[in-house]
Amino acid sequence: MSRFLRHTLPLICRLAFALVLCTANAGHAASEEKLNYQQARKALSHSDPLRRINGMQQLVKWGSAKDATSVYTLLDDAEPSVRQVALATVWQLWGKSGDATIDKLYQEGLDRMQDGDMSKAITVFSDIIAKRPAFAEAWNKRATIYYMNGEYDLSMQDCEEVLKRLPQHFGALVGYAQMLAERSQPERALELMERASKVNPYIVNIELMMAALRVQIENKRKNMV
Repeated sequence: MSRFLRHTLPLICRLAFALVLCTANAGHAASEEKLNYQQARKALSHSDPLRRINGMQQLVKWGSAKDATSVYTLLDDAEPSVRQVALATVWQLWGKSGDATIDKLYQEGLDRMQDGDMSKAITVFSDIIAKRPAFAEAWNKRATIYYMNGEYDLSMQDCEEVLKRLPQHFGALVGYAQMLAERSQPERALELMERASKVNPYIVNIELMMAALRVQIENKRKNMV
């Protein structure tokens, strides 16, 4: 596997985690008009970029993980500021289970990750999974920690669970793809990368990662001849 692919996933993990910990500051100058849930969803398709941004900011207040699908199209918006807010919004919505008790536990898990207490964070996310297995982002955060700890088999298993629940989770798709590439499975890795790119074309270095996988596939074929 190329050095480029090996070092890209940790970067993506850090960027994704940073997005979860912060709010969407991009587009802060957008209208502060308060919207209800339905109004926020409707604003996502408004012709004015500032209204689309405000719609996303308001949707974070009212929505949950299921509402992230409404924001995916804005990841490819013509306006860079809208794309930036959309990326943060998707991660924020993925992190909302719709259950206040679970959300409190989830925040505790994030806090333990930020503190560097990965063992405790795994315990917290495992507790969430036991109580609410449908909450995909708990699986994803545990997968991220397993990867950071070098426990790749466990990380891959959790990525599978994420994708059962959120097939368009581009974070899990990219992470899983790179671990597959490390295990000489570039064909499936490329398939997952392409799926991720369709959801979010602006993933950091996505084109370079896919190009590296195509080279890996070609080299594999040559070695089989």
